[in-house]
Amino acid sequence: MAETKKVEIQEQTVPTEPDPLDNIFRAAGIGLSENDPTEPILTLRMWVLGILFCVVASGLNTLYTLRTPSLTISASVALLLAYPLGKLWEKTIPSWNIPLGPWSFNLNPGPFNTKEHVLIYIMSNLSVYVRLGADVLTEQQMFYGYPTVFGFKFMITLATFLIGFCLAGLFAGIAVKPRELVWPGVLGVTALVSTLHGTGQKDVQARYDTWKISRYAFFTLTFCVSFCWYWFPDLIFPALSNFNFPCWIKPDSAVVNQVFGMKSGMGLLPITLDWSQISYVGSPLLVPTWAVFNVFGGLVFWIWIVAVAFYYTNVWNTAYLPFQSSKVFDNTGVVYNVSRIVNAASGYKLDVAKYEEYSPVYMPVTYALNMFGLSFATLTSLLVWVILEHHEVMMTGARRIPQLLMQSLQGFSRKGQDGNDKTDNVDTNEVPMWWYLICCGLSLFIAIFAVEYWDVELRWYGVLLACAVALVFYPPLAMVYATANLKINIDIFCRIVAGLIFEGKVLANIWFFDLGYITTIKGLYFAQDMKLAHYCHIPARPLFLVQLTGILFGTLSSLGVLTWSFANIPHICTSKAPNGFTCPFSSTHFNTSLIWGAIGPRRYFAENNYSALLYFFVIGAVLPIPMYILARRTKTGTGEKKWGGVLKHIHIPLFIGGLNYLPPATGMNYGSWVLVAMIFGWVIRKRAEGWWVKYNFVLSAALDSSVGVAGVVIFLTVYFTGAADGFKWWGTEVYKNTCDWKGCPYLGVPEGGKFGV
Repeated sequence: MAETKKVEIQEQTVPTEPDPLDNIFRAAGIGLSENDPTEPILTLRMWVLGILFCVVASGLNTLYTLRTPSLTISASVALLLAYPLGKLWEKTIPSWNIPLGPWSFNLNPGPFNTKEHVLIYIMSNLSVYVRLGADVLTEQQMFYGYPTVFGFKFMITLATFLIGFCLAGLFAGIAVKPRELVWPGVLGVTALVSTLHGTGQKDVQARYDTWKISRYAFFTLTFCVSFCWYWFPDLIFPALSNFNFPCWIKPDSAVVNQVFGMKSGMGLLPITLDWSQISYVGSPLLVPTWAVFNVFGGLVFWIWIVAVAFYYTNVWNTAYLPFQSSKVFDNTGVVYNVSRIVNAASGYKLDVAKYEEYSPVYMPVTYALNMFGLSFATLTSLLVWVILEHHEVMMTGARRIPQLLMQSLQGFSRKGQDGNDKTDNVDTNEVPMWWYLICCGLSLFIAIFAVEYWDVELRWYGVLLACAVALVFYPPLAMVYATANLKINIDIFCRIVAGLIFEGKVLANIWFFDLGYITTIKGLYFAQDMKLAHYCHIPARPLFLVQLTGILFGTLSSLGVLTWSFANIPHICTSKAPNGFTCPFSSTHFNTSLIWGAIGPRRYFAENNYSALLYFFVIGAVLPIPMYILARRTKTGTGEKKWGGVLKHIHIPLFIGGLNYLPPATGMNYGSWVLVAMIFGWVIRKRAEGWWVKYNFVLSAALDSSVGVAGVVIFLTVYFTGAADGFKWWGTEVYKNTCDWKGCPYLGVPEGGKFGV
């Protein structure tokens, strides 16, 4: 028998073509250790540390979403800090058994393992999701002046969490399980986990002829250096963050500041020494090179060519406004005063007479082009692209849904008969479909109750329609995020639908957007964590419980900090706010809801020739078709022709919609992001692959976590205490005394004080 087994093993070791994903997985620490099913998972240690980091990180990220630049305390910080605390628990807490019948547990079940560690990360990672809901609540209360009670805040936030959670669960077979869907966003996490726990370190050290320093030592050194450095661009020398030196030389030249400006310009010289600016749209070290090139192509074509041509020819009167801004303006070039047309006296609906007396709404060129035109094109291109490229996957997944439902019902029935959840056809490690269906029903009930009871203009059928939109767009959005680590916006579609159905009702518009779009983004994050759990051999049912627990505690923490911020930060969400607490994301959402909610699509497209933006729907639908045909025609029986390899990496939805953070992000943020991504993902990976495999993802984790920790320390010890009051010198003021910072327009307002009349 032993000889037979040996022969079988030899027969299986036939040389095969190397898998291109192997190097990526090895670099990220995936597959370096075998699964140990006996390891404890849902330990008291995991629950205490997980809830602690979830509460702290959720609160801090809610606070930072109100700030410019909007620093994110990534869950990598919790991952880093949880390790020494977990090891301390392992060494100091006695191993006592607590007898509680079926719920008995041990205070210290043994060594702090990777599964516990990753579950702590997943629970704290919910802190990234809560800021999305906080932006919408801030928009309603601080920009529209419509206060909300805690009950509404809690229920609507919880509902959006649960809907996103259900989307991830229902589409896990399409978006999570396929091996080719790597989800690059988790690779830095797996690399850091393997580094901290020493998983496969000897194998990594021996495999590559590169630096001898271990990945753990490299992480520690990089973290310390980055932590110390961040004090300069964030506090001591902010000009290093806004390093637009041509604007310092010609501070009063509108054109120079529009070309090289980092705040209101196109950022044609994207140099910054601030990692929070470079990683504003996500870590550039985690994004595949092909995705970077698509986004860079979009930046060059749409922003540095098309937007520039529109601006300097004064299309849509944009030359009277800043080139780049997240604000909207009136016909005098001043930021639009919404309270003149929408307020409590008008029932938070558009006062048409006052609107016609005041001014139409005018958008800066990048706002109009990217937030509207390209968003329209993205919607249609995304749907056409997924039909052309992934129709087989989608059909396979759709055919599996009835089977999964039947298996779940069988499992439920068998459990009721013999008290056992096991059946012949149901994998007990999988989460039954009916668990997610129950969550779906609960989330719909909570959302409908919240909008109807507290009367925020969105009716019950609006909730159902918003969820239907999320259901349609979630699979293609997940396909893009799982391969490129970049999110694509569908928010404008939600705004337009709500604007047509609930015309003139701004509150209905923002909550339709919340339930239709923000739920899909949360669903993407949940699916990403499911993929991480799969990489780390964590069973699905403990993951399900941990994610639900994190939803509850993350919601409570976020809402508590949001309420405190509104009451204690002076001049919050205004230009007078200290330390940049101007609420940039809520401001952008506010402008968008003003256009589509109060003014409405019908009236808005009739003004200022903005109806031309509707042609982008056609552009987006048409562009994927010739690229698909060309890519298929380059293939031959023996391989691909010269351009086949290039064409297959042209991703039209990313080329059109990859700039979804702009505004409030700027050309400088995207330009510096592309530059760093190309250096590491293209140059270093080609010329020093061993170094890249060993250190790239560790470097990303070190930079993200160090900047996150430093940002918290600087804010709490310097800005919040008032220690920075009065601290001024050339390095803190030079970039502010420019047309870039002030947002100077190319053309002055004509005689009479108004344009567009």
